Amino acid sequence: MALTRLGIVDLHSHFPMHIDASTSGAALRAMTRRRRKSFGEYVRAVVLDIASRLFNYRTVESGPSVTLHKLRAGHVGVALSVLYQAFDELDVEHTFDADPRQAYFEDLLADLERVERYVHAKQVPYVAVAHNPSELQKALDEGKTALVHAVEGGFHFGGTAAEVTANVAEIARRGVAYITVAHLFYRGVATNAPALPFLPDWVYRLLFPQPNLGLTPLGGALVDAMVEHKILVDVTHMSERSTLDALARIPADVPVFATHIACRFGSYAYNLTDDIIKGIAAHGGVMGVILCDHFANEGRGQTKTFAESFDAIKRQIDHIYDLTGTHDHTAIGTDLDGFIKPTLHGLGDASNLVRLEEALVEHYGPSVAEQICNGNALKVLLGYWRGRSV
Repeated sequence: MALTRLGIVDLHSHFPMHIDASTSGAALRAMTRRRRKSFGEYVRAVVLDIASRLFNYRTVESGPSVTLHKLRAGHVGVALSVLYQAFDELDVEHTFDADPRQAYFEDLLADLERVERYVHAKQVPYVAVAHNPSELQKALDEGKTALVHAVEGGFHFGGTAAEVTANVAEIARRGVAYITVAHLFYRGVATNAPALPFLPDWVYRLLFPQPNLGLTPLGGALVDAMVEHKILVDVTHMSERSTLDALARIPADVPVFATHIACRFGSYAYNLTDDIIKGIAAHGGVMGVILCDHFANEGRGQTKTFAESFDAIKRQIDHIYDLTGTHDHTAIGTDLDGFIKPTLHGLGDASNLVRLEEALVEHYGPSVAEQICNGNALKVLLGYWRGRSV
């Protein structure tokens, strides 16, 4: 059947992590290019390159799952391009739960600027970086693939309320659409759900204990600043208590994102409970179905065919519909190149998303498929997000 008009809006795409990884060793060069090289930076770059080859790429030499070409081939109309500093989150110079540092924000800005330079240098005619709804609409009208900046991890924004408030204002000025408040480890912002597929939840909790709380005062300052500047709050990765704290703090008429999630059909704390799904829907929010096999196919073993993968995705979509009575709250948030290997079978890189789009149109019909593929996400982005002033 015919594809949707605007393609897929991928709510969570790790494009920045490997923008220079098309040849061997390029990730190392990218990591060390922006300032004077040190031995420590070389080591971190090598570690990231090796980790990507083992836990992101289909094979050691196959390259990243998200590139400009693959986004276009997959009929991706918009990619929420996720900025994330892995070695700041897991800061080996401090304990894993240490308060954030202002230096992390400087690294974040450098990464954003690196993405902008890369896209500008490539001068690909079918790609544009959109910093606000007007630029996003223009890119869509011109048939381009739009990249929109997003941030994963509230730890990037400093260790005091004053730093957080100032840094959120600056990142809003740079055109960031959302921030995923929690992430892999507790860093004084919000308690998180275990999200390392290779570690059972109980092992994660044993290795990385967290305080018995949800959103911290620092996290509260972050959420308040995001609401003020119309940056969307992404509740993915939050513990249940943190999520409830955030939903209670955010005004009822302010939409929220859960950009790369699955529904909780078993015991995985990462996956959303029915009450959380209803709470997000009550805020007019949107939930992006993740392509991580571990979470999306919870309790049913690893997918071996595309049909099994699509069944896992339908399971998420249909459950959200059953709970909310509508398809207004569902989208796609792949998390590709976000260390989610194995992905759902047949959906290992961005070029495969056109196949998912076709399957959604065939199964749900053009109208509902349009909502899931792009309509719901664009309604929030174009209707709420403020972005950079023109």
